[in-house]
Amino acid sequence: MKQVIQNFKTGELYVDTVPVPSISEGMVLVRNEYSLISAGTERGTVKTAKANLLGKARQRPDLVAQVLQNVKKEGLSATIQKVRTKLDSLKALGYSTAGTVVASMDKEGLFKPGDRVACAGQDYASHAEFVAIPQNLVAKIPENVSSEEAAFTTLGAIAMQGIRQAQPSLGEKVCVVGLGLLGQITSQLLKANGCSVFGIDLNDDLVKLAKDTGLDFAMNRSNTNLTSATNNVTDGHGFDSVIITAGTSSNDPIILSSELARKKGKIVVVGTVKMDIPKYPHFFKKELDLKMSCSYGPGRYDVNYEDLGNDYPFAYVRWTEKRNMEAFLDLLSKKAIDIKPLITQIFDLEEAEKAYDIVLGKVKEAHIGILLKYNSGLTEVPETLVKVNNQALSTVNVGFIGAGSFAQSYLIPNVKSFGASLQGVVTSRGISSKNVADKFNFNFCSSNVSDILDNQEINTVFIATPHSSHADLIIGALEAGKKVFVEKPLALNMEQFLKVREAQSKHKHPVFVGFNRRFAPVSQQIKSIFESSMEPLIINIRVNAGYIPKDHWLQIPEIGGGRIIGEVCHFVDLMQFFTDAEPVKVFAESIDSKNDKITTSDNVSIMLKFSDGSMGHINYIANGDKAMPKERIEVFGGGKVGVINDFRSGEIYNQGKVRKVKSLGKGHKEEVQSFLETASKGLEMPISFRSICLTTLTTFKILDSISTGLPQMIELEKK
Repeated sequence: MKQVIQNFKTGELYVDTVPVPSISEGMVLVRNEYSLISAGTERGTVKTAKANLLGKARQRPDLVAQVLQNVKKEGLSATIQKVRTKLDSLKALGYSTAGTVVASMDKEGLFKPGDRVACAGQDYASHAEFVAIPQNLVAKIPENVSSEEAAFTTLGAIAMQGIRQAQPSLGEKVCVVGLGLLGQITSQLLKANGCSVFGIDLNDDLVKLAKDTGLDFAMNRSNTNLTSATNNVTDGHGFDSVIITAGTSSNDPIILSSELARKKGKIVVVGTVKMDIPKYPHFFKKELDLKMSCSYGPGRYDVNYEDLGNDYPFAYVRWTEKRNMEAFLDLLSKKAIDIKPLITQIFDLEEAEKAYDIVLGKVKEAHIGILLKYNSGLTEVPETLVKVNNQALSTVNVGFIGAGSFAQSYLIPNVKSFGASLQGVVTSRGISSKNVADKFNFNFCSSNVSDILDNQEINTVFIATPHSSHADLIIGALEAGKKVFVEKPLALNMEQFLKVREAQSKHKHPVFVGFNRRFAPVSQQIKSIFESSMEPLIINIRVNAGYIPKDHWLQIPEIGGGRIIGEVCHFVDLMQFFTDAEPVKVFAESIDSKNDKITTSDNVSIMLKFSDGSMGHINYIANGDKAMPKERIEVFGGGKVGVINDFRSGEIYNQGKVRKVKSLGKGHKEEVQSFLETASKGLEMPISFRSICLTTLTTFKILDSISTGLPQMIELEKK
């Protein structure tokens, strides 16, 4: 399919062929008919991408701060690699479309093929022939509403949420500062609500458009009569509320709004403006109420709502993102608002670059609402597979399922340096797989897992998807006769675990989990000093993991499984490596806290007993400070001590002397190459499948121990 793409590194904008996105439970596949270019929002996005590195840094100081923090945490080299991966990416543009349902996996069975729908969401409702949308960001279009009009629905929902924050009642006087596309829609919605509306903008054409579409009053910000006019309109009291829909780096809209609002009035910020709030003279004396409006409405940025499709109870959250979208479409149907005058240009998808030339000011042409039109004759869904290269086969021919930042930084480059053939890459979003295929010279890209599993030339599969999909993908790869490298964890629950174990026992193909720390050169050196001690070890591991909010995907049971299953598994495996023994018993306790933001199991003390008598202690901590190094590992036994300091350095204490040990990373390169080496020669995997299963089972038992307050035996029957 065709999609508008921007290279974030170079700023180049173009239309390219990418795989059709795939859908999973709770999603809808839609063939676009029209998509809206939101000039204000997309102008900023495109300009950021076109800026040089310094320009990007100036526009996103928040990301610069993250980079500097990451340098302290992971070192300069690893941070540079991460930044390069982020910069060298393709960006989808657009977030408001209208089209026809092709297929649906929504949970309630609300959408059927042929339904006309409006779609919302950055990275979902993109400028592309086909889009995959979460069900709570899809709304049916009434019969008498055209697809051109419905393409404005996302902007309508944003405007509606801003108005809801102001809570205007019938007859109130409201000022709208900024009469771009969002301001025009906001003004019409306020009029439909029975309000008297005064619009302000710096552009005379936009002021005129507002008047032509029925606004009561509209003036240029620079008009010297503005103050007297607003006083006359409000009888000297000021506006009941002021809604800022402007986009500017200045705080003038904030200052102006405070001047225009009545005593105890409301100011609602919908647009992007400088938030420099002066206490005097107006905010303090008038006791003004300043409110922010969050995008389309309740549900925005909530993974449970948007990604998992869980709606809020109607009685308690009357207006959600989706219900705002539906309300806007209903107003269009009732002709309470008129969007058609706001449509200034319509371009075919292939002419998207011309449209953006207008948005960026390269072509001087009046515009406000620009639509992209899609091929109405396109009825068949294109093939999911797109050929990119024609590399020769090798002994190891690899297919990647999932290729996010981690895979691009630590897995794919090491597979490539080993000399394996990169055959295909699959991600749920076609633009992502195309980006990775181009970057690393894969032979093909796709959004369909079957294009990897059914490919007879691929003999090795790397799985780097969200944790919830690991088990099913491992089983699918085993059934297809592939060797499997899966990023941790192996499974999220006992049911998945048993199915994976049964599949591996049946098909006998190698399954390897990415427990990289045991492969780190410093780990190898530390282990070597204990190999002849013939004595149980005591291992202390302290992990200053850092806080992750509850709405992070890793914390959601259905997706990430939590940090014990998803991260503590690393350290259980590392202990098995040092001891060459199996875990047999575990006891764990977490902190108690009434703070709802804290995930108590993220702050846990774990005691492990091993089959050779060794003991292991893991303190996994999320309530520490980021300035402290993340990991410290201490191994005691046989009169010796080995220490690893955040995998940056180490020490060996032996016979009263201390020897410094250099660290060359966390073992990502070594684990990939060790896996591929053994896979290519048909040798035993560098980590036995039994050890991997024991690690997985131990994480489940840790959770059981926290829940019951009792020690748990770790028993894995032999297959």
